[in-house]
Amino acid sequence: MSEHKRNWLHTEEMQLLHSLREARRRRRQERAAHLKGGLSLGERVSDAVASRVGSWRFIIIQSVILAIWMMLNVTAWIQEWDPYPFILLNLVLSFQAAYTAPVIMMSQNRQSNIDREAAQHDYDVNLKAELEIELLHQKIDVMREKEIAELIAIIRTMQEQQAAAARPAGA
Repeated sequence: MSEHKRNWLHTEEMQLLHSLREARRRRRQERAAHLKGGLSLGERVSDAVASRVGSWRFIIIQSVILAIWMMLNVTAWIQEWDPYPFILLNLVLSFQAAYTAPVIMMSQNRQSNIDREAAQHDYDVNLKAELEIELLHQKIDVMREKEIAELIAIIRTMQEQQAAAARPAGA
């Protein structure tokens, strides 16, 4: 067996394993504290806006409103408050886009941070599992070496007993 296999995890790997275990405990405490505190008002608003604006219901309702707006203004059924080329409508849509886009970006940035933390957590879990498995392999290797040494000792004892039994009694 090679020297590397016989040794336990290297000091750096053991330190990494201990730091990963500690990081897991820290993350659990932080998650519990964050759940107690909940989301801030800004986070709740940005998530609500992003979920509503990014839905088919919003797109359909907005399309119907825009079609009605243009139809009423073209036919002049009600007073023409925004004649063609619909400058007021363009102003309203620009205003909506100017305020909606940054709010959606805030929600996306927060989700991106959550995804990044989840990916880091997955990486840490995989790394910890790899180190734990390597540690278990090394423990099993030590146990196997110990068993082999015991078996060799038993075989030698049996060989000595057979040799002693095969010798003449007076020799």
